[in-house]
Amino acid sequence: MHDQLPPEQWAAQHILGIYETHLPVRDLDQSLAFYCGQLGLPLARRLPERNVAFLWAGPKETGMLGLWGAGSAPLSMQLHFAFRATKEAVLQSFERLPTQGITPLGFNGAPADEPVVLGWMPAVSVYFKDPDGHSIELLHMLDEAPDTDFGVGGYSVWENRKHR
Repeated sequence: MHDQLPPEQWAAQHILGIYETHLPVRDLDQSLAFYCGQLGLPLARRLPERNVAFLWAGPKETGMLGLWGAGSAPLSMQLHFAFRATKEAVLQSFERLPTQGITPLGFNGAPADEPVVLGWMPAVSVYFKDPDGHSIELLHMLDEAPDTDFGVGGYSVWENRKHR
């Protein structure tokens, strides 16, 4: 293991704040009118086929809000939020989380053995559940150009695409 710090010291060193939160909404258009139109949050991306929209809450490196139309949330989501984290924390999470009795999950909620990259942002992430089943994410914004064609895929695939 790369990092032998106790959990509370490790978190203080690697978790930088809350990056994103997600809300289930009754009417996505109405919610977009409120959050974008009335509050002025810029639209990051809307996926009509999934009835979801993502809004920037400050610069893209610092925060995002996800709005999920009724019944559209992934991961059998109860509630979801993401911690902004160091890249090191996300990459080490597959060693670190199991030592704390936590199973690292991929984007679709299945156990995973590497982080995922969300190409449109781009960000590298790992997911896991809290004791109530809420979806928690460690996320690090990558300092690279977005690649919307990449979709969501493994970190190793993201890294290997640079060498083609």
